[in-house]
Amino acid sequence: MNERPRILVVYYTQTGQLKRVIDHVLAPLEGKADITFEQLVPVTPFPFPWGKQQFYDTMPETVQLTPRAIQPLKVDVNAHFDLVILAYQPWFLSPSQPTAAFLQSDAGRQLLKGKNVVTLLGSRNMWLNAQEKVKGYLQQAGAQLVGNIVLVDKSPNLISVITILRWAFKGKKEATRFLPQAGIQENEIITSNRFAAPLEKALLQQQWNDLHPQLLALDAVELKPNLVVLEAKGIRAFRFWAKFISAKGGPGAASRQGRVSMYRGLLLAGIFVLTPISLITSIIKLNLKKNQLRREVEYYKGISLR
Repeated sequence: MNERPRILVVYYTQTGQLKRVIDHVLAPLEGKADITFEQLVPVTPFPFPWGKQQFYDTMPETVQLTPRAIQPLKVDVNAHFDLVILAYQPWFLSPSQPTAAFLQSDAGRQLLKGKNVVTLLGSRNMWLNAQEKVKGYLQQAGAQLVGNIVLVDKSPNLISVITILRWAFKGKKEATRFLPQAGIQENEIITSNRFAAPLEKALLQQQWNDLHPQLLALDAVELKPNLVVLEAKGIRAFRFWAKFISAKGGPGAASRQGRVSMYRGLLLAGIFVLTPISLITSIIKLNLKKNQLRREVEYYKGISLR
């Protein structure tokens, strides 16, 4: 009798939303594969809901990829797995700190070496830079990225900013009279079980080259050109502020809180100014440099690392 394929899911979630996504994606594989879950646990937990100052003070180390430590993994790093699903959220256009800590750790690299990996993202809407960093870590670990699935909040950008901050700071996810529910839409989560079929096929046949094209055919990655333009502007700004703030001390240092407050005050204003500008810019770029922007979109929808 053939052994069932073995899947390891490595994830970190504050709100539980990402775990629900994972469960829906994998539900059709129950009884067909042995699934092990490895939840990443920071040594010093991140709060939820967040305090506003602490939330913005977390940005520099997140962007600079100097994360807070995580507790030792429970899984045997030498164990065999046919597939590793790395489920994570972007923070400040970068991998969340627990995800970065895992990818930088000796245990994480040992666990990932030689493994086929599918990344599964739960994001507000901008995830390109985070995924590029994850691709690089996977390559350094000797892992093979064979697929990517991205679930995002499909509300308009400015609306999703308001709802996600309300959720992050007040813990209120539910819809109001004027605002939709925060986070990934419920239908998107429920219908994510459609991705199980190509995963099962790849596991049974141990053929991975066709997995990502099959996932893309199921709309595993949807990307609007204006978000490519917006994120490129955003990550440059975050890198500047990360360097500017961290020059005054480490996380929580009193000496840097003035600069954190400056960044905090300017960020939302910048988002509300940049969003319409980036939309106009992307329309102009789509017309003037149509092929270049389309190539960018196709690249980010793929799994290669340039």
